[in-house]
Amino acid sequence: MTALDILVFGAHPDDAEIGMGGTIVKHTRRGLKVGICDLTNAEMSSNGTVESRRREAQEAARLLGLADRSNLGLPDRGLTMDRVHIDPIVRAIRRYRPRLVFAPYWEDRHPDHVQCSKMVREAVFNAKLKQYLPDSPPVQVEDLVFYFINDTAEPDLMVDVTDVYETKMETLRAYGSQFVAGGTGVKTPLNQGYLDNVAARDRVLGQRRLIRYAEGFVTQLPHLVDVFARSE
Repeated sequence: MTALDILVFGAHPDDAEIGMGGTIVKHTRRGLKVGICDLTNAEMSSNGTVESRRREAQEAARLLGLADRSNLGLPDRGLTMDRVHIDPIVRAIRRYRPRLVFAPYWEDRHPDHVQCSKMVREAVFNAKLKQYLPDSPPVQVEDLVFYFINDTAEPDLMVDVTDVYETKMETLRAYGSQFVAGGTGVKTPLNQGYLDNVAARDRVLGQRRLIRYAEGFVTQLPHLVDVFARSE
């Protein structure tokens, strides 16, 4: 397995696309290797099936230009901090050896997003311990960064995604079973104008730096730079 520059974890297929689809596209188009690891198959979703969600996730992966997409098959609405759920995340980190790991922000209306955030933090810490799962070599990631899904907070970082925003929206529209209303589907917050809300959120954040669209992120460590400006 080729090492990844960035590994993004989400509780469900579509979480990463909602929070940082534009950021992913910007990095893959610059030749960086980015992967998504979904914890569950979203089998408890009101609309769609595991099979349709899998097809949608693969189409989104193609549009994003991912180097790899995997699914750990953990139970939707049943995620816990037990080792039986943490260890597969540790093994994923060690398998992909990413420089950076992304996870959902730890405050969100969906309990699975909150739990995923906690689990990834635990796994990132455990992945660096030599005596933890000693059958695989330890991995120390450079940084753990958090993206927003439903709820937001004051971001530490923001990425200008204006030039790739239509691609982000295209990846989200690939999840037709979740975001498109009509047919015999159940009405949920996701298919009642949710994508408009995502775009509005990203547009409001972008206005703070006079750009059209931006995605925000939170870090637990201060952001480190070499210098603030370079001489010509």
